[in-house]
Amino acid sequence: TGVNDMLPLHNISTFQRQDRRGFQRYFRRILHYPQMDLEYTLWQMFYLMLNPKNVYNTTKYHKQTKNQWARDDPGFVCVQIFFIVIASLSFCISLGSFSFLRYVTLVAWSVFIDFLFLGIIAASIGYWISNKYLRVHGVHHVEQQVEWLYAFDIHCNSFFPTFVILYVVQFYTLYLLLHAGFLSTLLSNTLYMLAFSYYYYITFLGYTVLPFLQKTEVFLYPISLMLILYIISLVFNFNCTIFVMNIYLSLIHI
Repeated sequence: TGVNDMLPLHNISTFQRQDRRGFQRYFRRILHYPQMDLEYTLWQMFYLMLNPKNVYNTTKYHKQTKNQWARDDPGFVCVQIFFIVIASLSFCISLGSFSFLRYVTLVAWSVFIDFLFLGIIAASIGYWISNKYLRVHGVHHVEQQVEWLYAFDIHCNSFFPTFVILYVVQFYTLYLLLHAGFLSTLLSNTLYMLAFSYYYYITFLGYTVLPFLQKTEVFLYPISLMLILYIISLVFNFNCTIFVMNIYLSLIHI
């Protein structure tokens, strides 16, 4: 059922074999650090902050040379996890915790829940929506399907600016954001609104670059919901930074 119902059986098996080969190459390279192109990874991260369209322009070249849309280099994920670990440790210290076990708890939450678990959910939803509802069908088109690894790539790309805003910028502005007044709430919630809106915008760009998808503007729809929640949070003076920091405090004081 689902995505598979829309595809001829021989195409299903072909796509499944391609996905398996993609996963195998990807995980093999995790164990071979010298094969990771870290310079290219840092270039991508830089442009995700300034001009994310440039990053997705290289996706087309990757499809032409590697015959897959997804990265076959896990360097981006590895570098991102490294940055998350450093930022999480910084938060832990700033919250007054110097216990090794609490460091491990907060780092594990940030890496395995915030980044990987939620990323797997986001990638799976994007993979399902795009393949079930957004693919262009036609007798003159070569049948194509969004790879799950590519959907996860989109999450990773989208997560990086969110990480910079909510882990780095928020960390250096905690003193301003952790007050009960309306101005702190306005600054905090605007930061979160910007971070999540940028996440969905880069997600939209990632699916739009695929020539066999249509109506990819659906990936922008969550921004409208974020705007409604943003206004409600301001009306009730709900400070997102204080809420998130309380969650982190509960984690490191278990």
